[in-house]
Amino acid sequence: MAMKKGEQFALFDVDVPVPAPMNQEASEPQQPALFDLVDATSPEQNAESADEVVESTNHDAAVEGSGVDVSVPAHDESPSFSLPPAGESADGHAVIVTAAGTYTPSGQVLTGPVDSVEKLDKLIRWAALTPLGAPAQIWVVGIDACEMLGWVIDPGSEDDVDDMEVLRTRAAAELTGVLQATLNPMLTAGWELRGDPGHVVHLSRTTGKFTSMVDIVIEPYVWTYWNKDFGWGNRVGDMGILGSPTAGTYLPDDDLPAARELGRRLAWCATHLGVLPGPTPARTGAAVLDKIKRERTRSGKGIVVTAAGPVPPLDGEHRGDLEPAVGWTRVPDREELDDATVLVSIDQRAAYLASAGMLDFGYGKPRHLGDDDARAAAAASKTPFGLWHVTLPAGNMLALPEKMPLPHPHMLSDQPVHTWVTSVSLDALQAPVADGGIGAELDDLDITEAWVYPEQGRVLDKWARILREARKVAVDTDDAAMKRFLGACYKGYIGRMVNPDMWTAKQMQHHHQPLWRAAIIAHCRWRGRRVAMRIARETGRWPLRTVTDSWVYPLPDGVDLADESDALGKMTLEKHAALTEDLATALTDARDTHEINLAIKAVFTDGDVSDGNVVDEDEGNN
Repeated sequence: MAMKKGEQFALFDVDVPVPAPMNQEASEPQQPALFDLVDATSPEQNAESADEVVESTNHDAAVEGSGVDVSVPAHDESPSFSLPPAGESADGHAVIVTAAGTYTPSGQVLTGPVDSVEKLDKLIRWAALTPLGAPAQIWVVGIDACEMLGWVIDPGSEDDVDDMEVLRTRAAAELTGVLQATLNPMLTAGWELRGDPGHVVHLSRTTGKFTSMVDIVIEPYVWTYWNKDFGWGNRVGDMGILGSPTAGTYLPDDDLPAARELGRRLAWCATHLGVLPGPTPARTGAAVLDKIKRERTRSGKGIVVTAAGPVPPLDGEHRGDLEPAVGWTRVPDREELDDATVLVSIDQRAAYLASAGMLDFGYGKPRHLGDDDARAAAAASKTPFGLWHVTLPAGNMLALPEKMPLPHPHMLSDQPVHTWVTSVSLDALQAPVADGGIGAELDDLDITEAWVYPEQGRVLDKWARILREARKVAVDTDDAAMKRFLGACYKGYIGRMVNPDMWTAKQMQHHHQPLWRAAIIAHCRWRGRRVAMRIARETGRWPLRTVTDSWVYPLPDGVDLADESDALGKMTLEKHAALTEDLATALTDARDTHEINLAIKAVFTDGDVSDGNVVDEDEGNN
């Protein structure tokens, strides 16, 4: 079957496809002659922007030669996909390599098998890939493709180790050694390694004043990299764009179906996020924001933050989070459970994303304010973004509900606490008790100093809108893999704002914004408390447990705590399980809150009926 320009083939139902031309020039070959490629330099051309020192790999070589026959094994049955097919948005930015051949993300055949590193080098230079918010990407899918390149490791079996981390560390070290030993042909050809090679090989090649960059992502070995973005328990958890084996969203087992699904996901990211997926979800979130930053810099419209916003020098060494997420449990009274038939967990829908899009964040060099100036700034009609040194009164001195956590995690029941809080918490503490605060006057909080920022605005509004709209597409199309990936992107990015070690490169340092993260957490915490107070007023029901943004309640039949709205930040039913007599006894007879937590976790793990959301146990749907 001959293919015309722009046609695609489904990776499953083609017996002997003929490669499609890569561009409209009649004189160009249909595919690289991987055995007879002749190097020839060509003029350089600019990439996306001067910010990204990432250039099209077509600067490196032109190609001469004829096509090479390619055959793809026929499959008797093609898996049925209810999701939309891959578009062409990632074509020209990424290539997928399997043992059978190479493909564009949309499914067009490019070449036959790549069975040596020399051929991989020629493929990269011929493919003329350009960046898309991240360096161009070569995805190597399947262990057979790795074997053809000599990228084989044998770290042992998980049955031979007590701790999977031992196996992962061993495998990562072995992979680095194998890659260093086999990449010499590419290094000789002018490529340079950016850092030690691993599951991602970062390559760059400089010609004159232009630098080309490409990342080779080795799919079978992604598990050798551990990051909280990916999670780690007894088995491999979430692995970014590739999905999660435990959640059932990882790529299919067979190479060609896996390549097709990976191509779909790459095209999905390019279409809905405007970038290729980064090596981690957090990096993908950063890439989306950097794309917005470049657009705003070019247009001169919108807020552009170019510098990090580290925590100012506070009086005394600060330990832990400025604004911790809440974690609280209580032992219920028996009468609370008498009419209850179900245990439910409600959670804010994409809470971090909701708050990120609606909050004003500070930037620029913060200014220190002493007593009087700090109090005057706090009394302004709009509280400036910053940090405030306050005294939190003892909880037992306030008229607060007993069956709720204290309004701020730093508060203690029996004594005042001197601490720093964000502007969000300063506003929250002044709110009435019914609205999640303590009804404090500014004088009650005894503000002694502050750090405030000269500029503030909705820095993340467009970033949040892009992710929100992409999430809606994933939800509307029942695309569990991409919904989960998007959650990891915004949670991972916001979570890593606090860590400067994540953003050491000069062009990445503006992502270090611990106060933004603290404000988001404080806002989500306050919003959840407001809802819990409303639920108590309307139903007389009080929570047993809250972790981050989820709240656990025992309820009778017919009581629904979920919000009708599908807006982000609204409460949604996360999990529910029958409140059996045994569970009720376990809850009321618990000796401490630890036993309550164990009982709740057990029932939601073993017997829950959820709304279909895949949720991290510690983070909920934030």
